[in-house]
Amino acid sequence: MSLKTNDPLIQSTVEFAKAQLANAEGGHDWFHVERVFRNAMQIAKHETVNTKIVALAALLHDIADPKFHDGDESIGPDLARKFLNTHQVESSVIDHVIDIIRHMSFKNSLDPLVQFESQELFVVRDADRLDAIGAIGIARCFNYGGFKNRPLYDPEVPPNLNMTKEDYKKSQAPTINHFYEKLLRLKSLMHTKTGQEIAEKRHHYMEQYLEQFYEEWHGKR
Repeated sequence: MSLKTNDPLIQSTVEFAKAQLANAEGGHDWFHVERVFRNAMQIAKHETVNTKIVALAALLHDIADPKFHDGDESIGPDLARKFLNTHQVESSVIDHVIDIIRHMSFKNSLDPLVQFESQELFVVRDADRLDAIGAIGIARCFNYGGFKNRPLYDPEVPPNLNMTKEDYKKSQAPTINHFYEKLLRLKSLMHTKTGQEIAEKRHHYMEQYLEQFYEEWHGKR
């Protein structure tokens, strides 16, 4: 079902995000953004937050993912600010949305200098992280690994469990390593109760998947 809202600003943002992501990699496309938006709106029902900020940040958070723009982390926030200014959104709302976009990624959580926090950030970040785990998270993980032509698994390449932000950005490790370096860590990083509850089931699914993966890798029945 296509995402439609009765709010003209949110609907314009939907159309803008769709246009920006028209040719995006399958794990970071419009459908990813739509799922994050729906997750965020569900979580927001149980939190005391500004839902306009949550909605805008969820829709704009991935319009220019740095990993598809030579690592440039300024493009997405700049595009989002320009779009919101064009629609005459209040400056306080714009600043909050931009702060969320700049600080919500997992790699930025590896940066000890990251300072910004808000309940709206926690909602959108939990929503985004939920889309990185479970069945869809597994599909996205392997889709991106294929996009980067990475091996599925190499027993001789152990996961790096002590990555810095720069290590994470430069990693070319096999796709299975990403489960240990990021995906299996996300359950414990959820801030909202709703996010924690949903993450529990999706985390368990990933553990079952990995158990099956290794059984098949080693030729077990």
